[in-house]
Amino acid sequence: MADAQPGNQPQQQQIQLRIDESKMTSTYANTIRTSNTQDEVVMDFGMNIPMQIPNQPPTIVFHVGSRVIMNWAGAKRLVMSLGNAVRQYEEQFGTIELNPGQPPRGPSA
Repeated sequence: MADAQPGNQPQQQQIQLRIDESKMTSTYANTIRTSNTQDEVVMDFGMNIPMQIPNQPPTIVFHVGSRVIMNWAGAKRLVMSLGNAVRQYEEQFGTIELNPGQPPRGPSA
């Protein structure tokens, strides 16, 4: 029987990750709606499309294109990954304006 010696670490096995994109589809979304339960986060990705109907007030229709459901651990990993991506983008290209063309809001009084 081999005794574990101090300083002897078990060898780590490398695992290859292969990404299969053969059935992937890409869509554009300009809006996300989120809801949640105790166990999951539900994210609906889609398009806000303005519609003008005669004799009706202006309306925006939210066409949901994809729904992604994640557990909370996956949602936290997504937040961290997106945060890193946004930080790197802004370091390279500058601050992303959330409401371009609108004056910045000051602190509430």
